[in-house]
Amino acid sequence: MNRMPSGKSMHSSYLCGLDIGGTKMAATVADRNGPLARVTEPTAKSGTNRAPGEQAVALLKKACNDAGVNFDEVESVGVSSCGPFVKHQDLIQMVAPNICGGIGKQGDLPNTWTSVPLEEVLREHFRTVTIENDCVAALAAERAFGNLQDIASCAYVTWSTGIGFGLCVDGRLLRGKNGNAGHAGHMLMTDQSTAQCGCGNLGDVEALVSGRNLEMRYRRSPEELFNAARDGDAEAHTIVVEATRWFGRALFNVTTTLDISKFVIGGSIWQHHGDWLEPLVIHELSSHMPALTAGVTLSSPGLNAFVADIGALYLAMPEDWPIGWRESKPWKHMPPEKPECPGGK
Repeated sequence: MNRMPSGKSMHSSYLCGLDIGGTKMAATVADRNGPLARVTEPTAKSGTNRAPGEQAVALLKKACNDAGVNFDEVESVGVSSCGPFVKHQDLIQMVAPNICGGIGKQGDLPNTWTSVPLEEVLREHFRTVTIENDCVAALAAERAFGNLQDIASCAYVTWSTGIGFGLCVDGRLLRGKNGNAGHAGHMLMTDQSTAQCGCGNLGDVEALVSGRNLEMRYRRSPEELFNAARDGDAEAHTIVVEATRWFGRALFNVTTTLDISKFVIGGSIWQHHGDWLEPLVIHELSSHMPALTAGVTLSSPGLNAFVADIGALYLAMPEDWPIGWRESKPWKHMPPEKPECPGGK
């Protein structure tokens, strides 16, 4: 049984959501009519390994304050977080190579953490804590409210600081033994590359494609690199096209493994550049094994840049709230997301 921290109400008209990524963290408070306030900061990567969890609590308190909500009356939080996850004493710890510098030891992160005790810190403040991989949460939200409603075999993919997948087959979301199903970004693609992922792998999808690892290899920020490629810089264009080819190959591998019919692709790089990268991805996806890939479609999130935020809230949402949210589409009224992640134009 979950213990409720002292001072928490047994019933609440509000819930909190956290979207934790390798670049930024967003905290949202909502009621049954929709989000009330949202605040963001760059994800904490220094201090003790409790820092991201403590930052999350501080951001949630700020969001509640901005919304005029008493933080101590909110008992539930949903968390959409980058992974992978491990369990320690039955509590989820985050083992994210884009946050924990002690994993891949690439030297670009100011810590030596090998894990973050995320659930432990949050349970000091909330009665109910629900944590899912960010792409699983986004997938659940797209199936509830967005562009994957009524699609039985589908996937949500993010292309941003890292690469992640959320997978659904025959109407069932896949989670795995520790909630790590969907880490297809760590599929090994080639042993002919020196591109290194934050997890330590050489030649996996994330090493070849992600914003963080492209910057490590080419010493150009994702924003600079992708904008230059769009604007005709020959060197940047070659780099981006090659990365996009690997990304399309990853979608092909997932399609042939799980017989996927539709991908929704989010993340800052796709958000800002998917319009011109999509034909390249479709070509790579569909140019092999047409018996398995014919008819597979790509889409941007129906929940736009807030898909992971809405996913986090959906994880904690009472059963009677989604009906009203489907009708009112409150994410359409949220302030536009600032381009503070990799790949912004």
